[in-house]
Amino acid sequence: MTQIDDFFRSRLDQMIDLRKPLAVLATHIPWQELEASVAHRFARQVRTGKKVSDMDLFGPTVAVVGGGVSNAGRPRLPMRLMISLLYLKHTFNESDEGVCERWSETPVWQYFSG
Repeated sequence: MTQIDDFFRSRLDQMIDLRKPLAVLATHIPWQELEASVAHRFARQVRTGKKVSDMDLFGPTVAVVGGGVSNAGRPRLPMRLMISLLYLKHTFNESDEGVCERWSETPVWQYFSG
């Protein structure tokens, strides 16, 4: 399968110097093993419900709220992106907002994140 080059979007590996430390590190980190070792921490957890007693027109009622596994909300981000952002945050002593801002402006960081 051949990849069609897009005139307006260059590949990151063609934009950066692949000899930069983060680019070299990205090729040496065992990403699959890291993802497998932390995946259970990011898995959706089953939450136990909370019993709530109430009184309505028909008498006392008991309902269970907040239990189960929910697929609601935003789709997950790739595990490699999350691991790499955590690494970059601690390596460069950035805040959550700071690492997101620098990531969007730095092609080497984007390459490192996959």
